[in-house]
Amino acid sequence: MVAANMSGELSGRVAIVTGGASGIGAATAALLAGHGARVVVADLQEAKDGPGRFAHHDVASEESWKSLLADLLANEGRLDIVVNNAGITGGMGNPETTTVEAWQRVQAINSEGVFLGCKYAIQGMKKTGPDKPSAKGSIVNISSIAGLIGAAGPTAYSASKGAVRLLSKSVALYCAEQKYDIRCNSVHPGGVDTPIFNPLWQAVGREQGKAFLGSRHPIGRMAEPAELGEVVLWLASDRSSFVSGAEIVADGAITSGLQRRPLLAAR
Repeated sequence: MVAANMSGELSGRVAIVTGGASGIGAATAALLAGHGARVVVADLQEAKDGPGRFAHHDVASEESWKSLLADLLANEGRLDIVVNNAGITGGMGNPETTTVEAWQRVQAINSEGVFLGCKYAIQGMKKTGPDKPSAKGSIVNISSIAGLIGAAGPTAYSASKGAVRLLSKSVALYCAEQKYDIRCNSVHPGGVDTPIFNPLWQAVGREQGKAFLGSRHPIGRMAEPAELGEVVLWLASDRSSFVSGAEIVADGAITSGLQRRPLLAAR
């Protein structure tokens, strides 16, 4: 739950949060709005009682990105923050069982969707910057611990999240070389209690499932979406002004040592 007495440190800034209708995206959108940002929740699933305004958006479609950016600049006049959060697991297929169709679907959303989000974030933030020299752009890409450590499955998901990690570094370096005041970082959660785990909750029960996955983390529990939202908020704000090209790990220490009991599905 978002506290009511938040600061206005993001006052005047405009943010896009993809996949913002639920989970980490919804928590992030609420936190950004609570700190003064005007938030556009971009999702295929309509947001219910969320902050800001909703935009029906397919992250895998370049035309959808073009339309979203044009509408945002026409209505808001600027773009300061983009959180590329939308993603899918695509099942638990391993290198032998994953189909080409499943692979392509996961890459289209998790990898290409983030690439398009970065591409159009830069374009929108550049249009904000020239006549507003104080404008600062921040791109935050949600990856996973699956983008840091190997796993036998889910193969397509792991590959897509690894792509997000290095894409974020490439974008950060490019923006720095171009002298754009735009930062880009990736966030790597462990298990977070979001709708992505609903199939498991339905199969074994919510509390039992959370206890099982929580036991895979040295810290002893899963994360709540707002805890990841706080990480994104920090990266979106000027408090992280010297942080770019970084991978911020928020995983309850799961990647800090020898992993004997791998998390079945990260994030």
